[in-house]
Amino acid sequence: MKLSEIKNVLAGLDNVAFVLPDGTKVPEHFHVTEVGVVNKHFIDCGGTSRYESKVNFQLWNAHDYDHRLTPGKLLNIIHLCEQKLSINDNLEVEVEYQGSTIGRYALDFDGASFVLVSTVTDCLAKDGCGVPAAKQKASLQELSVNQESCCTPGGGCC
Repeated sequence: MKLSEIKNVLAGLDNVAFVLPDGTKVPEHFHVTEVGVVNKHFIDCGGTSRYESKVNFQLWNAHDYDHRLTPGKLLNIIHLCEQKLSINDNLEVEVEYQGSTIGRYALDFDGASFVLVSTVTDCLAKDGCGVPAAKQKASLQELSVNQESCCTPGGGCC
């Protein structure tokens, strides 16, 4: 989701909830401890220089049961960060959340909650790095067999 989409969604919500990829909810007493811009300048395995920017939210399970983050509070945090950091609201948002390790997630919205979406690594230079394309799997039952070219016992083809 882009930051602009998140702001639009927040404007119509009564509460803020995040759901992990396995369907469990981030505890209601979470805090957003950071909002920032993460810039990544790198060279892919094909030698191409690339640049990527994302807005980053860091969620923290605070064990602070007396405070809840409201949509209005989160919007205020976002607006402050947009002003102080000159954040472009067309950037994609990634979320950091610590389970057994710190995970980085894409973000979606299911109509009631923000959903953390697992991300995967990928090769950006498949055409130039030499890794062969994945072979398509087929079962033996799907293969058509030409009966005339089949060997039969005593047929003399072997």
